[in-house]
Amino acid sequence: MDPLRLDDLHGSLTDPVLTAMEFLNEIANRYPDAVSFAPGRPYEEFFDVEDLHRHLRTFHRHLVEERGMDAARARRALFQYGRTKGIVHELIARNLAVDEGVRVDPESIVVTVGCQEAMLLVLRALRADPRDVLLAVSPVYVGITGAARLVEMPVLPVRDGPAGVDLDDLVERTRRARAEGLRPRALYVVPDFANPSGATLDAGVRRDLLRVAVEEDLLLLEDNPYRLFGATDERPPTLKALGGERVVSLGSYAKTAFPGARVGYVVADQPVDLGGGRTGPLADQLSRIKSMVTVNTPPIGQALIGGLLLEHGFDLTKANLREIEVYRRNRAQVLGGLAARMPDAAERGVRWNSPAGGFFIVLTVPFPVDDRLLDHSAREHGVLWTPMHHFHGDGRPLPHLRLSVSLLTPDEVERGLDRLVGFVDEQLGRS
Repeated sequence: MDPLRLDDLHGSLTDPVLTAMEFLNEIANRYPDAVSFAPGRPYEEFFDVEDLHRHLRTFHRHLVEERGMDAARARRALFQYGRTKGIVHELIARNLAVDEGVRVDPESIVVTVGCQEAMLLVLRALRADPRDVLLAVSPVYVGITGAARLVEMPVLPVRDGPAGVDLDDLVERTRRARAEGLRPRALYVVPDFANPSGATLDAGVRRDLLRVAVEEDLLLLEDNPYRLFGATDERPPTLKALGGERVVSLGSYAKTAFPGARVGYVVADQPVDLGGGRTGPLADQLSRIKSMVTVNTPPIGQALIGGLLLEHGFDLTKANLREIEVYRRNRAQVLGGLAARMPDAAERGVRWNSPAGGFFIVLTVPFPVDDRLLDHSAREHGVLWTPMHHFHGDGRPLPHLRLSVSLLTPDEVERGLDRLVGFVDEQLGRS
């Protein structure tokens, strides 16, 4: 058989967006001894295999004692194919009520294989016409851009600006797109500690964003995986809490529980006109798509997350008290360490932001940063980070790199910062 031609496969396969995660994983594997500020992974020093067994037993007990299943039915729920929309949807609804004060119909929830599948399902449903486009606050998480590429839905960037989203630019982009014959369907936004910028929308900006969304007839796709990890316990309301059906919530338990479960969800309570005077939630349509993608989210993963939620009274803030302290400590340690090591940063042309929470800090340097330079940093200095061009989607080198503070121990942070500053000094000709 002759080799298949890459040019004859789907066009997204040659898009740099789809190679970004693969490249970053590959380079981390190539330099396993490097200190890595690259991945947005949760802290793993608290992982305990015994927790998995306990979560599973807790959820099984819930099936029998609270949902009234007999032994055979409870066993089947864990081992067999399951309900396409998921089996922990009611527990997720209770979690949203406890953590966010958001009350949703459990039938409006689709449990997904990570948040990535939730993004794909929503975009697949919204992209009904070649003129359909997605707006996204830029720089933007590469996962949403990749999902849009797979469904051939162009992504139009909206400036973030000092407030986290430039509303004037959003209006201008939306109206210009419509004037060009396009159909802007939604805006993707991370309101708290965005990846990669670290930006947070204050309560006033959230209300203004919702007003603009109504005026411009846009859905908001709210993705909020880092929301619990602020520098303080104060949190503005979610967009879903403020905007109701105007907002589709994309959820993940990768950061607040553990990514190995691969459990996410989407709350899609927007009514869909089915004709004949009938309506149903958008979630029902997403479920139909999911049935042809992953059939159902593995019930074992759902059971682990369900057990964790039950054990903590559906309160993930309480479940993450240790992790919250680690992220606060690490963020402060990295910010303090950069300042201590580069007191003359302005003279060097180096600066960094100071997010109020989340996993990420953006370092700006007076030289272009690309994947080649990352490879050099890993090989010669033993430190990894993420070039920011991956979050803009066009592959052009930018003078910014993202530092993730979530995974490292204090000793690794110190060692990594020494190496990082050594790398920067080398590029500036100071070493």
